[in-house]
Amino acid sequence: MENVEKINLNAKADKNSGFGTNSSSYGGRFINKDGKANVEKVGMHLFRRTSWYHTMIDMNTWRFMFIILSFYITINFVFAVIYYIIGIEHLDGITSTDSEVVKFGQAYFFSAQTFTTVGYGHISPTGFLTSALSAAEALMGLLSFAIATGLFFGRFSKPTAFLKFSENAIIAPYGSGTALMVRLSPFKNTNFTDAEAQMTLGMSIMENGIMANKFYQLDLELAQISALTLSWTLVHPITAESPLYQLTESDFQSIHGEILVFIKTFDDMFSTTVATRSSYTFDEVVYGAKFKPMYARSVDNSKTVLYLDKLNEFDFVPLP
Repeated sequence: MENVEKINLNAKADKNSGFGTNSSSYGGRFINKDGKANVEKVGMHLFRRTSWYHTMIDMNTWRFMFIILSFYITINFVFAVIYYIIGIEHLDGITSTDSEVVKFGQAYFFSAQTFTTVGYGHISPTGFLTSALSAAEALMGLLSFAIATGLFFGRFSKPTAFLKFSENAIIAPYGSGTALMVRLSPFKNTNFTDAEAQMTLGMSIMENGIMANKFYQLDLELAQISALTLSWTLVHPITAESPLYQLTESDFQSIHGEILVFIKTFDDMFSTTVATRSSYTFDEVVYGAKFKPMYARSVDNSKTVLYLDKLNEFDFVPLP
């Protein structure tokens, strides 16, 4: 690999990275920007390898609401069709002189009233089949709304690390040398304490004639803080012991490497520990930059203002 000989191979490799060492079996990055592993699971039936509960909990709000609404509309449509096939005359309250479209519409709304157990009473079932179907639909409605309620509660009560990472990592001046820096910040009204950070460098290196994944623990200037209320800049000083030592801007553009960032902190709102992660490939590292300050004193000097829109802002600066 081009310029890979400039990697400081004397740096201590991380044996407990949790990632495989066979580089030829990997495609793309190790971790996506959203923190999820860049892994696609196949070889087993979809419904066996996928947890529908976790899928519904993790999906975005609009998609979740669309699925709930679509299920509600579809299931009532199916029952309305069955009522219509059995015979509208078995639904007491529907006028026989109405058009077929109106009759089907009234059957649909009867289904919705039965499914939700509202039961306005304007239409009622007559006959064994229709009564049995409405009883089965009422039971299905109770179970469906119980599941939907559980999903809503799970989504709202799920502990989440509401932390946002900067879009880029930077190589910035630090003391008499340079350092790799990543910035993160809480973005919701949660209180984080006892925050811990870990940064790992992963790259593909030729070893014994084959390409292998190597992982190096990057020492941080400050790996733990008592309270995470403002922005936190993770700083890895690039010293002679760092695997990034002597890498130039062109090296970051030509070497395939990825910086993995892991954050664990205590959320006192949920009284539990939450975790999140992200990663930066070498082409997402800005060489020769410095983050702009993202918090300042308020005009009346009564509080500190955190400017979340400045999380990704930096200035280009010369490096020593």
